[in-house]
Amino acid sequence: MTKMILTINCGSSSIKLLLSRFNDEETMVARGQIDRIGLNKGSFQLLDWNGNWLVNEKGAFTSHQQAFERLFQWVKESEFKLDAIGHRVVHGGPNYRNHCVINDTLMRELKNIMSFNPLHLPSEILGIEFAAKEFPHIPQVACLDTAFHSTLPNHARFYAIPRKFGDEGIFRYGFHGLSYEYIMQELGDEAPEKVIVAHLGNGASMAAVKEGTCVDTTMGFTPTEGLMMGTRSGDVDPGLLIYLAAHRNMNADSLRTLLNQESGLKGVSELSSDMKELLDAKGNPKANEALEMFCYRARKAIGSLTAALGGCDMLVFTAGIGERSSEIREKICDGLDAIGIDINPEKNQENLPVISKKVSSTKVLVMRTNEELMIARHTHRLLLGVKI
Repeated sequence: MTKMILTINCGSSSIKLLLSRFNDEETMVARGQIDRIGLNKGSFQLLDWNGNWLVNEKGAFTSHQQAFERLFQWVKESEFKLDAIGHRVVHGGPNYRNHCVINDTLMRELKNIMSFNPLHLPSEILGIEFAAKEFPHIPQVACLDTAFHSTLPNHARFYAIPRKFGDEGIFRYGFHGLSYEYIMQELGDEAPEKVIVAHLGNGASMAAVKEGTCVDTTMGFTPTEGLMMGTRSGDVDPGLLIYLAAHRNMNADSLRTLLNQESGLKGVSELSSDMKELLDAKGNPKANEALEMFCYRARKAIGSLTAALGGCDMLVFTAGIGERSSEIREKICDGLDAIGIDINPEKNQENLPVISKKVSSTKVLVMRTNEELMIARHTHRLLLGVKI
């Protein structure tokens, strides 16, 4: 039976969309997004897979509520009849560690753990509730970014704080799991024993995968931990936060804003959170310093995860920066020949699928991720019992 699935990947200022058709094979029908939600100069754009515009609207979307209203208005008016809706849900908390069909119990839990991830969960919950209101008879699935990391061993999962906090669900969850799942699924039998996947975009993280199982990752209790990112700080000394609270009168909300919206590339460069803009600003010393810091921290993370794996057979670059920026990949890999990572500059410049030299003991790949298709696959599997 043919099934049409709408995928909704809701971010802090955008909603990425995918329409997929499943019968004897999977077919991606249309893809697009509503972007710059809450900002000026927003848009709603949707293309079919032949490159024809289905929607191409400019205009401001002041809130996720308004964006969802426009999205579902279009769905109702379109020729597409939905059979299911799949949602990216960043965090399922300690009680939900696997993708699941959405029900009232799950919704209560997501609302209870909203403080775990106040940047993403509110808009994701809104999207689920809006879809349920507009299409009450269509089943929905929650695909959790934390699910891929549910296999972390305790020594990688827990923080070195009193055990009682871990028992309450305060531990390292990891994120970008849907992206990692997609990459590992696409690698299939070609995946060697020890793989590091670098998901480098405005949000950035890495995962160490051993024999198909995630054994460590750079993000933790929230997506703020780990690598330096577009506007997120990544790792900072916890004592610094205590100092800022005590001596700069910063409360939880102001610290959250500082670490998630004012730091990273944006905070260090004092120019932009956009990697391309910083690469174009080569004469700006602060921009150069931000780039060097980003690559240095990523390089350290690769070394750390190589130690966690006991070696590295394959390094995969993915997501916006990882897929498109040859310069950043080169800067990150510079000096990693000591652990067997040696890239070919010409192949890297051409964004070829394999950018490592033949003599490199670690194979280095560039792969395009597709979180939305991963959500569609899980939605199809959970509702129809189809293996993926």
